[in-house]
Amino acid sequence: MGQLVADKHVRYILMSEKKKESFESVVMDHLRMNGAYWGLTTLDLLDKLGSVSVDEVVSWLMTCQHESGGFAGNTGHDPHVLYTLSAVQILALFDKLDILDVGKVSSYVAGLQNEDGSFSGDIWGEVDTRFSYIAICCLSILKCLDKINVEKAVDYIVSCKNLDGGFGCTPGAESHAGQIFCCVGALAITGSLHHVDKDLLGWWLCERQVKSGGLNGRPEKLPDVCYSWWVLSSLIMIDRVHWIDKAKLVKFILDCQDLENGGISDRPDDAVDIFHTYFGVAGLSLLEYPGVKAVDPAYALPVDVINRILLTK
Repeated sequence: MGQLVADKHVRYILMSEKKKESFESVVMDHLRMNGAYWGLTTLDLLDKLGSVSVDEVVSWLMTCQHESGGFAGNTGHDPHVLYTLSAVQILALFDKLDILDVGKVSSYVAGLQNEDGSFSGDIWGEVDTRFSYIAICCLSILKCLDKINVEKAVDYIVSCKNLDGGFGCTPGAESHAGQIFCCVGALAITGSLHHVDKDLLGWWLCERQVKSGGLNGRPEKLPDVCYSWWVLSSLIMIDRVHWIDKAKLVKFILDCQDLENGGISDRPDDAVDIFHTYFGVAGLSLLEYPGVKAVDPAYALPVDVINRILLTK
């Protein structure tokens, strides 16, 4: 089995930030906040967060905040709960949450809850269980869960549970590993995992492993490194991770590395990107790979970061 070329992944992430004129950078301009979260969290998991300038990142990040309290994906773009969570997670990594007007940010997020308990992503009103997770995760990090109706939020998530044990983006929608992570993560954070049929969902999730060792997001789909996070974290939260072949999954992730230039791709020999690099390294963290810091399966942040936040008053 190959090895994790951690130093090359660190260099790949640091170089990606400098290539602002590249095609990849231009087409991702509107979601730079997400890219920053993926890259910076990868660096932290590899114990290299000190390689970046905290002041530079934080000053840019704060230019993305709107009067509403929410954050945009980049300077000059519209706010959305997704980018707001990424901004909060980045500040958590740097232990800089104290620079936020927590009341303003939490009010923005809480204001996106609908009467049925669901959450919209922004003022335009799209509803998705992803946004339920994002809101709950964000407010939990800010210690402001009391600003929403948690019971209604949980009830809405449970209404999206399917006969196969999985969850969809809205009631009646197809089960999907990404949505399952969001729903299970939100239920874990709110202490509501008793709503999950752990054996039934565990069966559905472990069936996502294919012959190559990789995991897919739905039946009959190709494996993808990012599901090393969505599926694996869900299995850990419901205590069924022993139902998959961990060694084969480790090999699949390592086979997706660019051994020369760094970065991880969705499948072996495909082009690498920051998104899959983060979820590949995070997957290895969940698999307790040597040299990678532990990541929290519900909050998608290093365990030491979450402990520092949640274990302090």
